[in-house]
Amino acid sequence: MGNENEKNQETAVEQEAVEVKTTEAVEEKAVPEEEILSMDDFKEEINHSFRKLNPGDIVNGTIIGVSDTQVTVDLNSYSEGIIPLEELSNDPRFSIKADVEIGSKVSATVLRETKEGVFVLSLKAADDILAWDKLEAAKNEGTIEKVKVAEAVKGGVVTFLYGIRAFIPASQLALQYVEDPATFVGKELEVVITEVDREKKKLILSARNVLREKAAEDKKSRIGRLQKGIITTGTVEKITDFGAFVNIGEDLTGLVHISQISFKRIKAVKEVLKEGDTVTVKVMDVKDGKISLSIKAALENEEEAVEDAVDDVAEEYSDGEGPTTSLGALLKGLKL
Repeated sequence: MGNENEKNQETAVEQEAVEVKTTEAVEEKAVPEEEILSMDDFKEEINHSFRKLNPGDIVNGTIIGVSDTQVTVDLNSYSEGIIPLEELSNDPRFSIKADVEIGSKVSATVLRETKEGVFVLSLKAADDILAWDKLEAAKNEGTIEKVKVAEAVKGGVVTFLYGIRAFIPASQLALQYVEDPATFVGKELEVVITEVDREKKKLILSARNVLREKAAEDKKSRIGRLQKGIITTGTVEKITDFGAFVNIGEDLTGLVHISQISFKRIKAVKEVLKEGDTVTVKVMDVKDGKISLSIKAALENEEEAVEDAVDDVAEEYSDGEGPTTSLGALLKGLKL
């Protein structure tokens, strides 16, 4: 009996050992083999990190340090780069503390390598190359840029765009005449580029072109809201052989054709109108941004209103019991 018990225990131990081995085999098979990378897999990174940098090369990097006198750049190379304060910007308003942020990506030109193996870089030199490409593209595309006026000079003001010194003539600062360009110093302006000359380092901007475009869009919107049939007053701005241009407010001017000025036939507009006259007009049509007006139609409306008022008064006193006041006196108080 004892031998049988011992035999059963041995069998159980053997079965348990088989189960353990089977589980280990399954687990070993389930775990994927670790991928083994060769030097070829890092070939590009290795070549880049040991790439020889020469003066004049443009490199890309990440700012990793900022001090009062320089910026440190990680070039993803065997050495770091530094940009001295004087090589950061041409803009006199530039502040190394306020305008430089750690983690920012920059492109800079290699100036030289120090004995310690550190590369001295220039952001300004890279800007002189890359910025002109951006400026030429912006001019061709008509891109609206935002700039801040740095100083007033003879004939206009100076600002900076993409780190490049730019000039805005006084005639291009606003829609109206600018007597003192110095009043624009410190102001932000929306501008477009009107001239780019890389060789002469000449960059001309215009704020007036942007303002003119916005004014045209605004005027188009106001014309679109103008309703045909309304009667309003306006001022005669200009007289021509074919009619008179009348300003009806909100910088909107319409044409009263000579045939729409008077009920009687006239040979010249100047017979009945002069510049500066205030006239009542009716909006007859608004098409393709042009406003057609009529003085005759406005007068017809007034006559119809008078006739309606006369009829109303006559009807009111038709029973003969009304006061003896004259009809003219009654109409005098009516607002037509």
